[in-house]
Amino acid sequence: MKEAKQRPEMTRTTQLAPLLVAAIAVSFVSAAAASNTTTTSSHPSSLQVLLAEVSRWRERHLADPSSSPPGVRANTVAAWVLSFLAASVSSAGGVGGGSLFLPILNLVAGLSLKRATAFSSFMVTGGAASNVLYNLACAGAGGRRLIDYDIALLFQPCLLLGVSIGVVCNVMFPEWLITALFSLFLAFCTAKTCRAGLKIWRSETRGGAGAQSSKEPLLLLPPAGSDAEDGGGGGNGGAGGFPWKDVALLVLVWLCFFALHVLIGDKHGKGVIKIKPCGVAYWLITFFQLPAAVAFTGYIIYAKRKKHVVHSQEDGKEDLVGATMETLPSLTFPLAAFVTGSLSGLFGIGGGLLLSPVLLQIGINPQTAAATSSFMVLFCASMSMVQFILLGMKGIAEASVYAGICFVASVVGLVVIERAIRKSGRVSLIVFLVTAIMALSTVIVTCFGAQDVWRQYTSGAYMGFKLPC
Repeated sequence: MKEAKQRPEMTRTTQLAPLLVAAIAVSFVSAAAASNTTTTSSHPSSLQVLLAEVSRWRERHLADPSSSPPGVRANTVAAWVLSFLAASVSSAGGVGGGSLFLPILNLVAGLSLKRATAFSSFMVTGGAASNVLYNLACAGAGGRRLIDYDIALLFQPCLLLGVSIGVVCNVMFPEWLITALFSLFLAFCTAKTCRAGLKIWRSETRGGAGAQSSKEPLLLLPPAGSDAEDGGGGGNGGAGGFPWKDVALLVLVWLCFFALHVLIGDKHGKGVIKIKPCGVAYWLITFFQLPAAVAFTGYIIYAKRKKHVVHSQEDGKEDLVGATMETLPSLTFPLAAFVTGSLSGLFGIGGGLLLSPVLLQIGINPQTAAATSSFMVLFCASMSMVQFILLGMKGIAEASVYAGICFVASVVGLVVIERAIRKSGRVSLIVFLVTAIMALSTVIVTCFGAQDVWRQYTSGAYMGFKLPC
């Protein structure tokens, strides 16, 4: 009976965020229509006055940084503090952080959503690098290695291909479309995270054992004394030697895609070789990423299946990754990686919100899923960062400051927040905290995004698609 009451509750929670987005959109269309009649009314309504005040505040904070007085502004310091807190929370909650960084950069730091997307790729890269180094340091100190390099190899080629397409879409898409897509994406992630939090809360209420078995990427490290290391890590999950060959292949794949983008050059065609932007050579090199990703993925699948067969014959045992490749459709891993990479490049997020659920669905241990997701996010976000630089991004020094803040905050989050959660015994609290931040971000980004779109529309600005170069 209790479960029956909780299911409708969870359904209502799942439906709340999309309905809220729709309601906000309708309200802003109505407000915009009402503001059109301001000139005929001698007494503007309180809503119109509020919108005018908010618009003036936004114009002050979204001013061109070059026209601002020298020195660090108060809203920039506030953005640094909030970014530190967001990176700490996201590290403990298994969230990449992009969905939290973008609203902070857009609403507090005063960056446009497109510029905030580029900055976010720097921040996600810094946080992911911190996570990976912390995880490797713990493994080197005698702990269990949680990163599954077999899974990372299967995902990376199509993940980087998706990032390339996502970054190009970010350049081509108008501001209003990016705002709408990101609002829908945030609403979906909010509902999903809230649903996970409710599940974990019920598990914790029933008892500690149920909480430990919950399949959500909450903390990078398993609780002390847990038996998390008994499964889910795949062939690389144990305490064996460092897989230098796998890491070398991962770096080779990353360098291959990096070399292609260096050949293409920046938006002005400046690269290793002189290539006309959007010319024949430009598109040939760009489209070469597709066969390169297919070739790498095909080779990795063949090599891993061969290794799986050899180990099965020698030991009479099956590793999780090899068995998963045999049971799942061949396109499952590449398609999941491609979609994740595309969204990562488009929104400037690391993709952790999508990677972790995919890994959990194929049966990977929660701690292994979180660590492996952070490892893949590092490659994914760093490729986005490099491509934004090559596309002529401005403010690299400022973005690097944000990245450094997230690097430090991630370690602090993993150490301090993890201890606090262990002491309280309620891991779900951090999940609900992340959910609340994401829900607030959904509402605020949608509201201000709608206002920005209306301003562009009334001013007659171009709101269509652009060329990628």
